[in-house]
Amino acid sequence: MPSASVLGSGSLSNLAAVRVSRSKRASSWDRTGGNADRVAVPSGDTHVLLDASGAGTVRHIWMTIACEEEYFLRRCVFRMYWDGADYPSVETPVGDFFGMGHAATRNFVSAPLQMSPQGGRAFNCFFPMPFAAGARIEFENQGEFDVTALYYYVDYEELDELPEDVGRFHAFWNRENPCDGIDYSEYDNSVHQGGGRNPSADGNYLILDTSGAGHYVGCHLDIENLRDTDDHNWYGEGDDMIFIDGEPFPPSLHGTGTEDFFNTAWCPNERYDSPYHGIILPGGDNWSGHITLYRYHIEDPVVFKESIKVTIEHGHANYRSDDYSSTAYWYQTEPRALSRPLPPVDQRLPRTPVDMSLQLS
Repeated sequence: MPSASVLGSGSLSNLAAVRVSRSKRASSWDRTGGNADRVAVPSGDTHVLLDASGAGTVRHIWMTIACEEEYFLRRCVFRMYWDGADYPSVETPVGDFFGMGHAATRNFVSAPLQMSPQGGRAFNCFFPMPFAAGARIEFENQGEFDVTALYYYVDYEELDELPEDVGRFHAFWNRENPCDGIDYSEYDNSVHQGGGRNPSADGNYLILDTSGAGHYVGCHLDIENLRDTDDHNWYGEGDDMIFIDGEPFPPSLHGTGTEDFFNTAWCPNERYDSPYHGIILPGGDNWSGHITLYRYHIEDPVVFKESIKVTIEHGHANYRSDDYSSTAYWYQTEPRALSRPLPPVDQRLPRTPVDMSLQLS
């Protein structure tokens, strides 16, 4: 069976190709025939969204959640297990999994991840997630309040078998709160824009670190600007540095600045979303408050054979001390345990809520 028949394509040119699969769905529909098409997930409980056997590919996940607890999107957790593994290949806060951090929602559109009206409270994921011998997707409520309503679809295809050259989907959440920067009081403001040098990757913020063979397909980065100043307070200038297969510094994939890595330019302060890159939250005046950026390598995946380490400076030469968090997405040739477990709830919660009225657009 050719891999293309399993992985498919969203382009119209391939839409007429006959697929060798059977469409299936797991959802929260009301088994009594009524209209209560949801499940409740009490505090401390786990709900299994999908428990499939055999081979297949998850094609689409849609979800919306009702919970009265502040920051419930960071308190609730997604876990995904492939091929009977006893460790998850995906373990992230639920909100972050769908493309935006800070336990917040906002309408945005990218190719693989979307938050849809009203106010971004409908979540969609279109990353394909193949499996050869079973798939299990779990939703855990680690908050103190009950999730009173969890609505969901998990659309997937059953296959007779999965080709050997198809990777397994992974996602990893990380945070550094705050990043280890410099004492602002000891330096002139100009140092944040280009003063000093960084002759290594020591101290860079970590987006992904894994071993094996596969390809990295992107991330979103969520920053809370912690510097309170009337001086120029641009949070960026941090170079991305991606190390493939254990190469030394400087890596072959060395970037030129935060906004460049996310395919924008010149210290942007306006909202923008496109299929593969965007700025969901641009921050407030002088880049204050909360920022969310994304870059998805759909047309240009970053391929590795032995290992990959994706990092970025937190400000030029790692001088800034902001609150960084991120979610990375990638495929590997087999299910792989994540490099570190998800931190406990108290280490995931935002410092402050996002105030959309302070966002510039």
